[in-house]
Amino acid sequence: MQKIRWGILGCGKIANKFAADLKLVDNAELVAVGARDIERARSFASTYGASLAFDSYVGLVTCPGVDVIYVATPHGYHHEHTLLCLRHGKAVLCEKALALNLRQVKEMIEESKRSNVFLMEAFWTKFLPQYQKMQSIVSEGTIGQIRFVQADFGFNGGDVPAQRLYDPALGGGSLLDIGIYPVFLAVSLLGRPVNVNAIMDAYDTGVDKQIAINLQFESGALATLSSSFEVETPVTATIMGTRGYIKMKNRFHNATCELELVMGRDNHQDIEVSRESGYGYQFEARHVSDCMRDGLKESPVMSFNDSLLLMETLDRIRERCGIRYAVD
Repeated sequence: MQKIRWGILGCGKIANKFAADLKLVDNAELVAVGARDIERARSFASTYGASLAFDSYVGLVTCPGVDVIYVATPHGYHHEHTLLCLRHGKAVLCEKALALNLRQVKEMIEESKRSNVFLMEAFWTKFLPQYQKMQSIVSEGTIGQIRFVQADFGFNGGDVPAQRLYDPALGGGSLLDIGIYPVFLAVSLLGRPVNVNAIMDAYDTGVDKQIAINLQFESGALATLSSSFEVETPVTATIMGTRGYIKMKNRFHNATCELELVMGRDNHQDIEVSRESGYGYQFEARHVSDCMRDGLKESPVMSFNDSLLLMETLDRIRERCGIRYAVD
């Protein structure tokens, strides 16, 4: 079987984790990386076995030996870098958040369709075994009809947070960085909210240090969500139905998550989930490699509509709080 040839654009922390996990994907290989610093690119390529290193993103996207590029730069640059890849005929797996607002997401999807080139938002959580197990329990009706979702994600960013965390030009604030995970969970389970309310504590730049969100859905179901750069939170999620609930524990968004099914006060069950070595990025990489092999231009799991709904909801939350980025 011919392997899908990957490139990585940007050589930061998350790119390192993705590159390490790509080694766990049988039908994929890392062949090229691109960074603005050639020494950093060469070091990264040497560490993960890529044969090519470029000192510019243009060099990477014009490389004929690359089939698909993982865009791993900060989300303030996703729109620019994804369009660069698509316009040079390179399929894209772009790290979340896909862009800074709905307008940018629409432009990226339109370019994917115009160029007839694959594009997917890298929402790794949706591909993890424990998330898919949770979805199967919900779809089987085990906990009944979902009526309430609670989820949080917070950490203490320190007295002097990294610039990207508070700069509106870079899409700063907790919402797009970590609040996106609780919002994703709610809308992926319940659809488009009919009512959105949110309050925040802001940096002096106008973006959120922390934010509390309430969503209401057409079914009447509610969601209470939060994110924070001020405090450590449990990073758990609870999906509550008319017959029982599912607790997603130990950082609900990533590969360390543990599931508990509660069907009454005295009926608590730990749910077994298959585990693999690695950070958990191999699951989305496998999916994209399979999509490429099958000639798909859009993922059936993390579709364009999924990304549009997520960003529309994030925009509505920002509107309620008065959060504006430089691109708005």
